[in-house]
Formats: sequence, C-alpha cells, structure tokens
Amino acid sequence: MHPRSLPLALLAAACLVASSCGRSGPGADDGAARRPVIVTTVAMVTDIVKEVAGDGYEVVGLVGAGVDPHLYKPTRDDVRAISGAHTVFYVGLNLEGKMADVLASAPGGAHAVTRVIPEDMLLTDEESGHPDPHVWMDATLWARCAEGVGEAFAKMDPADAGAYRERAAAVAAKCLAIHNYGVRTLATVPRPARLLVTSHDAFRYFGGAYDVEVLGVQGISTESEAGLQRVNQLVDTLVERRVKAVFVESSVPRKAIEAIVEGVRAKGGEITVGGELYSDAMGASGTYEGTYVGMMDHNITTVARALGGDAPERGANGKLAGSAPHTATGGPGGN
Repeated sequence: MHPRSLPLALLAAACLVASSCGRSGPGADDGAARRPVIVTTVAMVTDIVKEVAGDGYEVVGLVGAGVDPHLYKPTRDDVRAISGAHTVFYVGLNLEGKMADVLASAPGGAHAVTRVIPEDMLLTDEESGHPDPHVWMDATLWARCAEGVGEAFAKMDPADAGAYRERAAAVAAKCLAIHNYGVRTLATVPRPARLLVTSHDAFRYFGGAYDVEVLGVQGISTESEAGLQRVNQLVDTLVERRVKAVFVESSVPRKAIEAIVEGVRAKGGEITVGGELYSDAMGASGTYEGTYVGMMDHNITTVARALGGDAPERGANGKLAGSAPHTATGGPGGN
C-alpha cells in the first residue's frame, strides 16, 4: 500500500526521525561513497536539473508522470527524501502548494526555479490574483529557468561553476530551438481555428508564446470547479468559430472536455478530442515525451495537426511516438 500523506503537524517530527535513522533509499550511508542527492518536485524541473547537475549528483524526482502537482500531498517517503537531500529544486509560484511546508523545512535549502523570471513576464490569475505557475509552457521562460539552475549549482560548487553554466547554456539552447519550432509550426494553423480549449488554464504562457488563443474550463489550479455556465460559454464559442478539436490533459480528468464535445455536437457542430496534451506532467520516464523538449514537441505538434496546421507527425526531431486523436470517451486520462 502506498504510504499515507503526513499531516502537516507531523512533518517536522518526521524530518527529525528521517535524519536520525538509517536510510535504505538513494543517498543512504551504507559504508560506500554515494553521490549527493538532489530532490526535485515535478518532472519538468527534474529534467533540467539532471542535465545541469551532470554525473556528480543523484537527482530524485517526487511527482511522476500523469500526477497533478496542484493536488499532490507529500508522503512519508517524500519527507525522508527531502530531509536527506543536499538541496531541493521546485517550480514555485504556488504550483506545489500542498508541499509548501515540507519544502520550507528542507535542511539543505530549496530553490524555486522561477525566481529568475522578471515579475513583469509572469501572468496573473484574475480570480486569485496569484501568478500563473505554468511558465514551462513558454520555452523561452524555461530556458531562463535552466540558466538559473546552472547559477544555483555554480554557487553550491564554485570549483566546477564553469561546467554547470556550460551545461545550463546547452539546455537553454534546446529550449529555444523547440520554441522556434513552435512559432513556425503554430503559425500554419488558420487564424479562426487558432483556439486551444483544454481542461484547465495551464496553457496561457503557451498561447502568448505561440500566438494561440487559449481557453480553459477550470482556472489555473485544478482545485477549481468547472461550472455549467463556463461549459456553455465554451460550447457556443466553439460552434460559432467552427473549431474542430478540443484537448484533454494527461494529468487532469477529462469529464469537462467530454461535456463540451457533447454540447457542441448537440448544437450540430463537428468536433473531436484532438489529442492528449501534457500540462502539469510530462510523459513516461525513459520516453522522448518524458523529456521537457519531447513534451513541448508533442504539445506543439498535436495542437497544430488537430487544428488544421502543417506539422510532421513525428514532430520537430522525428522522435514522437505518433498516435491518432483520442475519441470523446475512454483512453488515457479518463476518470
């Protein structure tokens, strides 16, 4: 059975126990030299930290593929990992809200990778007034975050500062390359059809970076509810503009999107689920879509092809798995 989440009141005690007892996980002292452990939260952060860290560290991600970080609660194992980590990297901007107390208690310190983004580049949620945390959806901003990770490692280990900065620059260059692919590819979608409707408002940075209008059923957090009025508004918009596809997300239940599809068809419109996008989580570990570049390649290519644009089926680098659009019910992400 998976360990239960710890009540916040017990987190400090758990950290003390974890630091005083023997550990059998990554970084445990088993008498042999072990690499220092870096703990990360979501896979997008894990990916860039692994590339920047190099071979000198073991990087352990807590939030896996298909898991919603808005709702994720730390487990006993998470607390143990954080308490024994050399340091921790996370997104920040309240994305990992239910992990805030645990991250703040990290003995080795915790770095929010989004701290390097100027405030005037952040989008704000009108309802909550909080910054939108989904900055990785604009690959130019994620390139900044990668360079910030490089600077964090350079400060922790000044002797190898040049190597960290060099690797961070290489990650940033890959981010900028996939960004340029996104600009070119999504520009081929006819302007009236350039509307991206998804389960929750995770794609606003994507829309700004790639000139796509974005509408989410829920707000920037999946804790918000999808109201009937919002669903009806989206149905009317899709029918009026004759948009051919809406999209589900790998880490969010698809019930609201299915309601929209049914509503459009009830009004005589033609629409499909154009595919499953990665929003708050990447693809499976070990796959191309399980890397940041692969995740963005998948999203850009899937959106462009479903909305009538010109994009290669296997994506920018010829590495996408390639699949037919999902039907309105069933399939991955269904609940």
